[in-house]
Amino acid sequence: MTTRIDVPAARIGPRHKVVLVLLLGTQFMLAADFSIFNVALPAVGRGVGLTLHTLQWVATAYALPAAGFTLLFGRVADLAGRRRMLLIGLGLLAAASLFGGTAHTPVVLLSARVAQGLSTAIAAPAALSLITTTFPEGPLRARALGLNGAITAAGFTCGALLGGVLTGLWSWRWAFLVNVPVALVIVAAVPRLIPEGRDGRTARLDLPGAVTVTLGLLALIWGVTTGGAARWAFVPAAALLAAFLLIELRSPDPLAPVHVLRRRTVGLGVLGGLTTVSMATGATFLMTVHLQETLGLAATTTGLAFGAAGLLALAGGTVAPRLIGPMDAPGVLALGLAIQGLAVAGLLVAGTAWWVVAALAACYFGNMVAVVAYVVTVTSGLPDHEQGLATGLSAMAQQVGTTVGIPLLSTVATAPAGVHPAIGVNAAITMAVALLVRLLGRVPATG
Repeated sequence: MTTRIDVPAARIGPRHKVVLVLLLGTQFMLAADFSIFNVALPAVGRGVGLTLHTLQWVATAYALPAAGFTLLFGRVADLAGRRRMLLIGLGLLAAASLFGGTAHTPVVLLSARVAQGLSTAIAAPAALSLITTTFPEGPLRARALGLNGAITAAGFTCGALLGGVLTGLWSWRWAFLVNVPVALVIVAAVPRLIPEGRDGRTARLDLPGAVTVTLGLLALIWGVTTGGAARWAFVPAAALLAAFLLIELRSPDPLAPVHVLRRRTVGLGVLGGLTTVSMATGATFLMTVHLQETLGLAATTTGLAFGAAGLLALAGGTVAPRLIGPMDAPGVLALGLAIQGLAVAGLLVAGTAWWVVAALAACYFGNMVAVVAYVVTVTSGLPDHEQGLATGLSAMAQQVGTTVGIPLLSTVATAPAGVHPAIGVNAAITMAVALLVRLLGRVPATG
């Protein structure tokens, strides 16, 4: 069964707008759920007894399952049904958020964050694959993905804003509890408005591939998020991911068919997505520390500053689909990365809060152009029965990116020279990948 619906080429019909609103609402909530704790972390630590040295576990507990299970559940959505997995993910998110909002001990709070991360791994690829299978490849899909990018940017931005406002005016607990009513409304509406989407073929889940890739990604993220304290984790990560590739070569029903992984567009899209997300997340973290610790801004003011900068990201999500028409998607991806890298370089000379906000605004604009372009790049040219895998790969790039950016750049930032070397590394990596994507993107993709 396919959820692709024939719609006029010029515009999205009224019914499909309602479907898109529900799916974009899901993506907004999932994005906000990640960033809402950035500003609220100190208050969360005080509330449940986490010290400054253990506070990172609030982010790590979420990141491990969110990044480790996304590829698996993206493929499960193809086989078990995209709508079904979306409902399961949202239901788990509502329960975990209620659990976390009433937590009084570190164990309960961190358990809730693990459950939230797992719910994101289930719901995010399901929602994205419902978008790509509802709208046919071309201008309509590019427009829908552009809106998805803009809404995701709004979610990250509003999450930071809400985290500061809710913590400052009421309590950090509302950073959890705000998810509950939103998730329940979407869960109630989805069965009435969105058809079930699944791969109509009689394929079975590749269990050995699922186990090896999930454990491999978990080991990789564990090694990254511990800031080098668990470097040993990179060895089993490499071994498990290599075993996964060997299994996929021999499996009759592979979790990730090798012909998909070999597509140039898939590789470039995942690389570009991983880079743009990780470096934008890292820049946000560095500037959060700079604004509060160096410039002395309060949490609420910092949240408002990021909210102002994030407004331009919305423009990036609407501009990107217009650029993909006259340009190829990898070319737009390279352009977005270049804009982001140059904007981050501008932070090297930022001396005031206003300069930081202006540079971050340009960074977020480039980031959102790149986000839309990388999703289009990864999902283009694939049939509906492989869209769950493709969106799982693109969602995995986003989740891994949000996970590795902060530890990587914070390691550089803790050196005696401070934040500036980390900003320079950020800009250099982004610009280098922009050049690589542009050069390799000129070579025709192979199926």
